[in-house]
Order: sequence, then C-alpha cells, then structure tokens
Amino acid sequence: MSSVAEGRLEEVQIYRLLQCVHGGDKAQIEKLVRMGVGDLINVTEPREGKGTLHLAAVSNNVDMGTFLFSQGARPNVQDKRGRTPVMLAAELGHDVMVSFLAQKQAKMTLVDEEGKGVLFYCIFPTKRHMRCLQVALDSGADVNNVSFAGVPVLLLACEHALECEPMCMSLLEKGADPNATSQVTGRTALMEAARVGAVELVRALLKNGASVNALDKKRFHAAHFAAKGGFFEVIQVLSAYSADIGVMTAEGNTPLHYAARGGFTECCRFLAQRGCNPKLKNQEGLLPRQIAKDNGHKAAVKELKRAERLHGRILNTGTSTTNEPWAVTLHDWSHENEAALRSAFDSAADDTFDTDVVSREVFASVLQQLQAPVDDSHLQMLLFAHDKRREGLINLNEFFKGLKYLPKTFVIASYGPKKKKKKGRGAKAKKKAKFKPPLPICTIPPELVYRRADGGPPHFMIESFQLHTDINRFDRDHPPVHPIEDDSAWYIDEPERIYININQCVMTGDLESLELAFSQHVPVDVKDRFYKTPLMTACATGNYEVAKYLLDLGANINACDQFSWTPLHHACHAGQLDIIELLVEAGASLEAPALNGATPLMRAIESGRPCCVDYLIKAGAKVTAENKKEQNCLDIARAYADFRIVDLIQAKIDTLPKPKDNKKAKANKPQPKPRPATSKEEKKGSTPTTTPTTSNTAVKKTVKKERESVILRSTQITSGAINKVDISFVPRTVWGKPLTTNQLIEKREKRRERFSHDVDFDDFLMPFSKNILKKSLELSG
Repeated sequence: MSSVAEGRLEEVQIYRLLQCVHGGDKAQIEKLVRMGVGDLINVTEPREGKGTLHLAAVSNNVDMGTFLFSQGARPNVQDKRGRTPVMLAAELGHDVMVSFLAQKQAKMTLVDEEGKGVLFYCIFPTKRHMRCLQVALDSGADVNNVSFAGVPVLLLACEHALECEPMCMSLLEKGADPNATSQVTGRTALMEAARVGAVELVRALLKNGASVNALDKKRFHAAHFAAKGGFFEVIQVLSAYSADIGVMTAEGNTPLHYAARGGFTECCRFLAQRGCNPKLKNQEGLLPRQIAKDNGHKAAVKELKRAERLHGRILNTGTSTTNEPWAVTLHDWSHENEAALRSAFDSAADDTFDTDVVSREVFASVLQQLQAPVDDSHLQMLLFAHDKRREGLINLNEFFKGLKYLPKTFVIASYGPKKKKKKGRGAKAKKKAKFKPPLPICTIPPELVYRRADGGPPHFMIESFQLHTDINRFDRDHPPVHPIEDDSAWYIDEPERIYININQCVMTGDLESLELAFSQHVPVDVKDRFYKTPLMTACATGNYEVAKYLLDLGANINACDQFSWTPLHHACHAGQLDIIELLVEAGASLEAPALNGATPLMRAIESGRPCCVDYLIKAGAKVTAENKKEQNCLDIARAYADFRIVDLIQAKIDTLPKPKDNKKAKANKPQPKPRPATSKEEKKGSTPTTTPTTSNTAVKKTVKKERESVILRSTQITSGAINKVDISFVPRTVWGKPLTTNQLIEKREKRRERFSHDVDFDDFLMPFSKNILKKSLELSG
C-alpha cells in the first residue's frame, strides 16, 4: 500500500508535485523530491489517493514515467480504491504504458478494493485493450481472478463475447477455468457464451472441459440461453457434446418453449428431435405450440404440430431403432468432429483401400480412441448398418451423412437451404397468378438524397434553435435589455447541435429554427423525403403565421409534390379558408391539376367546408372541370359533401351560359405576312445608323483608366474608402424573438378558435378525415 499525505505541509507539497507532473516540469519535480518531505515521489494525495505514477499512466506519458522511476517512484502504489497505475493504464487502453510498467516489474496480481485485478480493466472491445490483456497475461496476471462480488474474469469476458471473443480465447489458452461460475447467479462461462451466440467460444470452452449440463440457480441450462436467442449452431454444438436438451427450468420451461416464443423454426425442429418433449407444459399451463401461436409464428406452430404427432406415434408404437438418442448424439458428434475423424482414419488406414473406405476394425478402433458417445452394443449395430453384406468395409462418406442409421429428416444436412427441383420437359407448368405490384411509397430514393458540402445532413434537416443562456438570469419572459448584458455564453458550454426535419419545425411553428436555417442559406423551397416543401406542410397543417412568413421569403406558390399537389391543394384539403385566401391573393393557380386531374376546388369539396368552396367559386374556379375519371365537381360533391355544397355547385352550374350547338364559331382570318421592303423603299427610308460598339468601347476605356489612376487610388486610401476596419461588436449570445408565456397562451387560443377545442386531444382529426369518418359512419349505420 501507499502512504497518504498527512498534515498541511505534505498535502501542499504533493499537490504541487502532481501539478508539476501534469505540466511536465521535470526541473521543479526534481527540486521538490530533493528538498521536500521524505519519499515524496511515492506519497498520494488525500482525496482520491492518486500519486505521480497514476497521473503519468492516465496521460500515457512514458517519458514522464521514465523520469519518475529515475527519481525513485514505485510501480505498485495504490489509490484509495486500490487501483495501481497499470490498472488505470489498462482501463484506458494505453498499451505502451502497460508494457512500460510491466518492464518496471509492476505487480500484476494486485487487486483493488472490489477484488478486481488488472485483467478486469482490460475487458473492452478494442485492439489496444487486447494488447494490454496480452501484456498482463505474459507478465503473470491471475487468469482465475474472482472479484469480491463472485464474478470470475473469464465470466466477465464471456458476457461481452461478441466484441471480446479473442480475449476469451487468450484467457483459455493461459489456463483459465472453463467452468468459471458466478457465485451470485450460478451462471457459467458456457452459458454466457451461448447467450450471445459465440459459436467458436462455445466450442473452445467445451474442448477445454466445460461442464455442458451445468445449471444456474434458476435451473437454466446453456441450451435455454441458446434457444432464447435462436442460435441454431450453438444448440448443435451442445448436442454434439451430449447436452441434456430436455432439461426444465424452475418455471417449467424447456428450451423448446423459448425457441417457440422467438419463432425460431429450425431450432424448434432440432430441439424436438434431440430430446425436448413438445407436449410438456410450463407452470402457466402452456405448450410450446401455444406460445408460438400467441406470438404469431405460423411456421413454428406448423413444425411443433408435426413434432407432437411424431412424439405421440413414438409413445404408442415404441421407440424406433433408427432414431434412438444414441444414434442422434453420435451423428451430431461425428459432424462436429469430422475433420479430426478423417485425419485419424487417414493415419490408421492401410494403403490397400480407397481414402474414403476403411476396414471395420479400423473404424471401431478410431471411434473408441476418440471416445465417441457410443457403447459396444450400439457400435455393433452401427457396423451392421454400414456393412450389411459382411464385406468388412465401411464407407466414411456414408457414415458422415448419417443416412444409414438415421432417417433423412434427422440428419444435419436436412437443415440446410432446400434446392429447387428442376422441372422436366413434359411437366406442365402451373398457371401463374396475376401479378399485383404493391403500392409504391413515393419517397426520394436514398441515393438521390445528397448531404451538404461540409458533410452535414441534407438541407431538409435543419439545426434546431437552442438559446443557451443562464436560466437563473434570463428567460423568455425576462430577456436581456441589451445584447451585451447576456454574457452567459462565456461561462456556459454551448449545447450540441440537434438537427430536425424542417417540416417538423413548420408543423410546430418553430420560427426561430426556420430563421436560423434560412440565414444559413437553406433554400426556402427545399423538399423532404416525401417531396413536401415547407409551404405545403404549413398549408396542410393550418399554420397561417408560418405560411405568411414563407410567402414573404419568396416561397414558390405553385410548387408541386410527387402527386402534383400544389400548396393550394393542401390548403383546400385541410379546409383552411384564411390560408386559401392568402394563397389566392398571392397568385396561386386555381386550376392546377393534380396527378389524377383533381383541381383545388375538388379538394375543398372533399373536405366538406362550404365556406372554402364558396370562396373558390367566387374567385373564379371552374365547376365544370373534370378529373381523369371524368368526374366533375358536382359528381364529387354528391359522393363526399353534404347538401349545402351540392346546392352551391348546382347553383353555379345553373348560372353558366349554355353552349350554342347550331352556330359555328367564325374562323379568325389569318393575318397577312409582312412583305419584304423593295429596293426603292430601302433607298428612301435608309438612314445612317451608328453601331453602339464604338461608344461602349470608349466608355470601358475611360472607366479602366479611372480605375488604374494612381491619384484616384491615393485619394481613396487617404479618405478611408478602402480597407475599412469593422469594429462593430457581435455578442456571442444573440437573442431571437422567442414568444413569451402570454404569447404562447394566445397562440394556443387562436389554434383552438381555428380547429375547436378538440385540437388538444390525441384523437383530433382534420376536416377531410373528419368528413370521411362521418360519411363512413352514416353508410355503416
């Protein structure tokens, strides 16, 4: 342990020494060590207990560490939490500093106050932490270190096996206990590796002697964790090592219950074939099939029904000799150890036979040598299945396929992707059903969404305005009197930028963010992924203030989206009379056709707002216009609107003049073509005209001479017209125009006046949706 500074003198000197270490002042460090209290270089400060080497390790300063060692620093000084410099360096991934401290004989077996050694601090998913772990292992760190909370270091590494699998392998190679178990939960390293689906780590643990049938305190097996995540390969490896697949938890769940809950069809089939009873109910009284059905996994339900029928057939007729548990386990084991088996067969076989054929004696001896999960009686049955003619030869390829002693549905090869059968020439082709393409979602393709020139998000994602100020001094109701008064930006950290869709700002009426975006040269007619401009969104949501603001900025009043809807279409569809008046007065087209030929008047009729329809008719909208279905405004009114709108349309149609059928319109006389002038006329009317080129060149020459004049230039310099210095002050915190609390309340009141009090509730509907709902209720009633 280290000595903590005691007394005022020691505290002042150690803090001064740490300040010099942080600043790299070697001369002052040497002076303090020489003239200060005894062994000052190894004294720690009283708050956290950090010493000089702790600071050097955290800052990864090897040069300072070398200097401190030359002054007598010891590498095993511990802070108040028991951490040594090498632990801090390992936690931050400073592999160079860890190597340096290891060379200086840093003790790798020390533990902190939680019982954690240096290896605990190396468990992070980076290459630098991996190098720190390797250095610590090479320097004698305890691979079986267990914290005071009962967590072994291998178990911690296996919990993060997806990112730290090489670390787990290194710990196993250095002799870590493969049966490392948590003293609190009872989980083993194998369970944690199976939980995250680390197949190679599961293999390595089992090869090093991990207990495949260990249970935690809730009676969970490694197969339960693998089935919960749907890791088929992990379950296959566990089966190859004779795992008890059918074990039940304290709640009565088998791995089949968890595979059914996740809808993992292949896992359900494999588990049912390897010993999980599909007819076992848990404590809630649910079968795996019922759990799959409740979660909507139809394929898993179908597979579990088949497993239940097969299980009932076996119970009624007795177990068949072709799919006994020993045969299934042997097949899984042979598939898992195929490479080792082939190598052993090649080394033990004679040259007289083919490489894929061995004698019965060699076959039996190799299986016994590699400790295959089969006894003598079952081995004789296996030999008879492969050598029914008594020739004394075994085909290895047929053995690894497993079809000689197992049904086709039980072998591993049946779980691969199925190959499509080729149709013969004489086979009749099935009639293809009529192809119905799905309705496309009209969005801008991702490859056409371009980011900004500086690498920022697309232009329709704008920066959200954030007024960072001292809320104890200023707020929206008490703004600063003068911009200079708000100096809080000098002592408050600037908040991180938050980007939001520009149309979201339009819907919420966030004018501050819109002003900030347009000041950053964002186009006022920028379109989002759904081809909607801000003006379209303001019209669709009934935001009059934002719509007027955008029109004042020069927004395109006749812009079209992917359905050829203009802002006026959206305003009429939303039934907003004041916005319609604003757009029409600004010059919006009353007869702009949408993709289906519908005019804004037709959208107003569909919204069921008589005031909007009446205004558009008086503004000059044509009631005789037709869409692509040849429906006019009266037809749409009869389908969507009520009698008031139908009467308005009918009254306008009655006032229109009837077309004259008998009289033909007189054809307009073509205008005579202008005749070319004759030679006499040219002579009489010819007047000498001077070309403007000569005068323009003269003016340019005089301007150029004035610009190049030395006297004029000198006059401009002395008068200060050139190189003016801008000394204006720009405050760091620029207040916008945030609405006060009273203004926000007035804004909400106006919104209630526009949309009624229902606008504050989640079930609020715009006029068109409300009209459709009303019509549907009338038809259903």
